[in-house]
Amino acid sequence: MKAIKTGRGAKAELRAHFLANIGRVMDSEELRRVAKNQSEWARRVRELRTEEGYQILTHNDLSELKPGQYLLEIAKPQPAFSRSISKETRAYVLDRNGFTCQMCGAVAGEPHPYDATRKTRLHLGHVIDKSMGGTDDPSNLRAICSVCNEGASNATLTRPDLQKLFIQVRRATANDQLEVLRWLLKKFPNQAKM
Repeated sequence: MKAIKTGRGAKAELRAHFLANIGRVMDSEELRRVAKNQSEWARRVRELRTEEGYQILTHNDLSELKPGQYLLEIAKPQPAFSRSISKETRAYVLDRNGFTCQMCGAVAGEPHPYDATRKTRLHLGHVIDKSMGGTDDPSNLRAICSVCNEGASNATLTRPDLQKLFIQVRRATANDQLEVLRWLLKKFPNQAKM
């Protein structure tokens, strides 16, 4: 029997599913089914977060969630990050990096060495993430494949130690310090009672 096309892409299907299940924890297998087994369903979820501003939580955001679990708590998207990297800068960085992932060495368009079920797709990644003060300057950008990019979100080459984190929080404005506190209380709700 032939499947009936709904005319909506995987991202639209995932968006509708999240909005229909606000407050319910979903796992990666469920989301893969919603996206009709599309191999890049995780990329579509990331686009809902970064491009559309939906606050889809993972284990990185909330300690109760296990790896591979997702939760949308509110329907209203937040302002998303602006996409300020020009086509010229993108072309320059990809050419400079030889259209090769700078983490694993996969070449654009060829089967991925760690996931042969899909061809290598390259993106631009920040060496120092924007959330940590990095810029969109070509010297802070590198070619990175989808597979490596899934595991590199907000990762830097060296993680800050506790002392450096304290220094950064102390230097922040009072409002930003309160946001850090709110985020920590949300991520570790059971610890707040201590």
